[in-house]
Amino acid sequence: MHGVIQEEWGNRLIRSWNEKWIDLSKKHAAKIAKIVGARDDEIFIGDSTSLNLYKLAFAALKWHQGKHEILTDRLNFPTDIYVLQGLIQEHFQKHSLHYLESQDGISTTLKEIESKISKNTSLLSLSHVTYKSAFMYDMKKVNQMARSNGSMVLWDLSHAVGAVPIELNKWHSDLAVGCTYKYLNGGPGAPAFLYVKKELQETLHNPIWSWFAHQKPFDFASDFEAASDIQKFAIGTPSILSLSAMKHGLKITTEAGLLNLRKKSIQQGVFLMEMIAHFLIPLGFTIASPTNAEQRGSHISIQHPKAYAINRAMIDPPSNTKAIIPDFRPPNNIRLGIAPLYNSYFDLFESIQRIMQIVVEKEFEKFENVKNIVP
Repeated sequence: MHGVIQEEWGNRLIRSWNEKWIDLSKKHAAKIAKIVGARDDEIFIGDSTSLNLYKLAFAALKWHQGKHEILTDRLNFPTDIYVLQGLIQEHFQKHSLHYLESQDGISTTLKEIESKISKNTSLLSLSHVTYKSAFMYDMKKVNQMARSNGSMVLWDLSHAVGAVPIELNKWHSDLAVGCTYKYLNGGPGAPAFLYVKKELQETLHNPIWSWFAHQKPFDFASDFEAASDIQKFAIGTPSILSLSAMKHGLKITTEAGLLNLRKKSIQQGVFLMEMIAHFLIPLGFTIASPTNAEQRGSHISIQHPKAYAINRAMIDPPSNTKAIIPDFRPPNNIRLGIAPLYNSYFDLFESIQRIMQIVVEKEFEKFENVKNIVP
């Protein structure tokens, strides 16, 4: 980052566009393609996850004009649902949003999808790994169900990419979005990405006509002519500083290998589950993630009536105690994210011991009446 700021921008200035920057997103897209099992020309990097979801959902609904049902689940990330609700209100008033129900608040069965999807389903929008419980869908089987009904599936890979193996092409996926913030180590606000199957790129259209989606953006023509490839789903100028920061996070992930990362994640998850059962269940905690490692991503949620205050006590400990950073999800979930690239087994052991200490010594009490904007 120092080199980018001091040399590429500080000295080279706009010359760096031709020297390094103009193809930076495409170079990184090729790396993400390897991580998610896609072709290089099926991935676009840029904009935010929500914006990319909007673009692809709009494109799919516009193409499927004769189908008027949209299907999602109650476990989906709230923003994804908001985007679908907004599209219906502003553009697709004939459409209706239907929800898959979860019997346990943790997972959704394939039978539930089978019972709700129909020939009138235009779009099925799901998170591959759900944000709260870490339940992981069988992407291949869901895609098969949708295809048999003539429906498209739009996957949100944000809590999966970089942590679990993904094979978008082999599993016949249509559309996907994802962030580089979490397991890909891109940092807060890092550019997101989208995937459009090659066969659909000519058919689907970006609803936001803009500069970098133009066939020849630097001709500065007055009339819009969409690019013919995945670049048609771009919008604004690439975020060069954020793209530059992504480089090494992607590099080290591909070097480590997704199968290796997944193997360690499963082993660490089993270890963490055993410690939760032994040390935390007796203190009033419950497990809010699938117990079967094959149905779970790389985080585990635990629940407790004082979850928020316990979470705050972990993050803001006494001066002589190490801070441990989980996160909180309402109403009472503490989410323990396993990043197998750098988390050790001892990190997990320390985390459980620290939670025990906070509860037994009632350290959480000082945080019971404190609420941060970001929990």
